[in-house]
Amino acid sequence: MSDPEPPSDLADLDWVDEPVTLDRDACARFDRDGFVLLRDVLPAEKLARIGEEITALTLALNEEDRPLEERDTYDRAFLQVMNLWRHSERVKRFVFGRRLAGLAAELLGKDGVRLYHDQSLYKEPSGGITPAHADQYYWPLSSDRTVTAWIPLQPVPEEMGPLAFFAGSQHAELGRDLPISDESEATIRREMQAQGFPLVQSPFALGDVSFHAGWTFHLAGANQSDRPRSVMTMIYMDKDIRLAAPTNSFQENDRATWMPGARVGEVVDTPLNPILIDKG
Repeated sequence: MSDPEPPSDLADLDWVDEPVTLDRDACARFDRDGFVLLRDVLPAEKLARIGEEITALTLALNEEDRPLEERDTYDRAFLQVMNLWRHSERVKRFVFGRRLAGLAAELLGKDGVRLYHDQSLYKEPSGGITPAHADQYYWPLSSDRTVTAWIPLQPVPEEMGPLAFFAGSQHAELGRDLPISDESEATIRREMQAQGFPLVQSPFALGDVSFHAGWTFHLAGANQSDRPRSVMTMIYMDKDIRLAAPTNSFQENDRATWMPGARVGEVVDTPLNPILIDKG
């Protein structure tokens, strides 16, 4: 009989709980634009190491085996796996880290945040665009006090498809009824231009993290390089947010999958939605 696997060493991940100070105007920029890109939030070398584990898990757990040319626009955008934290103690340590959760709470103007779910996004070489959309279309939640941290696991120059945001679009109503698709790409781009919301895009260095609000419209370009673009995301929500009655089939699925047992009108307090930081 082989020896049991030794427990994972988590000591080298203590940095995920170390607090960082926001720029003086970061919260104001987030409130105004619906997103903020923060430079050098995470230590690059240490992020690269946990990034290797996240990428390996993504490839191991992903079930997509069709070649790119046989997929639709959404499936060409990236390989994705949710709640990686349930498959690895080290990834759990990263996802539950208080550094990014604390920034999320501060940007939302809340005492604390819960985890909605994590999501890895692996855009293959020659992978397609990520169509314009707003995340909160998928979430049956009682308020817009939600924010997603987008964390590249390697540098993302423009040719690899960095995330781009329509600044100020979190206040726009048109397009909120569109799932991510060819239609959302065409309609939202057209309406954002018509309403004067500029598209803001810039490269990400390793260690940079962006945060965007649930209703901020965003997109990403194709990966035109010969290297994969691996990204980890964490979706945070106000610790006191409540489950709302789902308004579409995607929200029905999210309720069942990411908030099992939560009841409409009650705080989303389930084992899959732990409070990650509470300053109250």
